[in-house]
Amino acid sequence: MKIISYNVNGIRAAANKGFFDWLKTANPDVLCLQEIKAQPDQIDVMAFAELGYTAYIHSAEKKGYSGVAIFTKQTPDKVVVGMNNSRYDVEGRVIRADYGDLSVMNVYIPSGSSGDERQAFKMEFLEAFLPFVEEVRKERPNLIVGGDYNICHKEIDINNPKRQVGVSGFLPEEREWLDRYEASGMIDSFRVFDQSPEKYTWWSYRARGARERNVGWRIDYNWVSTPLRQRLISAAILTNAIHSDHCPVEVEIS
Repeated sequence: MKIISYNVNGIRAAANKGFFDWLKTANPDVLCLQEIKAQPDQIDVMAFAELGYTAYIHSAEKKGYSGVAIFTKQTPDKVVVGMNNSRYDVEGRVIRADYGDLSVMNVYIPSGSSGDERQAFKMEFLEAFLPFVEEVRKERPNLIVGGDYNICHKEIDINNPKRQVGVSGFLPEEREWLDRYEASGMIDSFRVFDQSPEKYTWWSYRARGARERNVGWRIDYNWVSTPLRQRLISAAILTNAIHSDHCPVEVEIS
């Protein structure tokens, strides 16, 4: 099974930049999108259907904001929307699909870059999300959690780390949360296959030429639970897809 996670920064905007041509070529079995910024009736589900995908959408209540969706070629046994926590579910941040003994969770962790209030919200979300994942794993031990985590884990995952001290997305408490997440039994699938530096998934639109100069951050991941370690086939960052300020990340599981 090939799973791709992609923060599209607005599905309608991405569609205008050749997204569906890319999807036809990429051809994942499961596609997890974050920041769709659309209600279900604003998404061209027929364009997905023509490529063989069924849509499961969890939009934010606020229009044009946040939202996650899973598009899948294989019919899931079960789809679970949200975290059963209205504080976070109104923002459309988590959706899960179960296939046999394998589960794929799609998460869009809040950004804290807009100020102290949202940074506090982000930290509260993280503290709720870790036990939530641990509870899911009790019932569904073979779990992939792909998405935009809005955190660079280590210095290798960010350009010029010395200059990023104190910046949301690279704060010590955020990175420590990813340490705890990893210690709980989750594996950063990309680093199983690639330990090299300067491998990023997001480049700020605000910094001129950031993508061309590869001045980026690695904040998009496919983390897998420990039992899936032996089933990993490959993991990659798909930098050639340019429909967003992010690029997709891919993992293949046997």
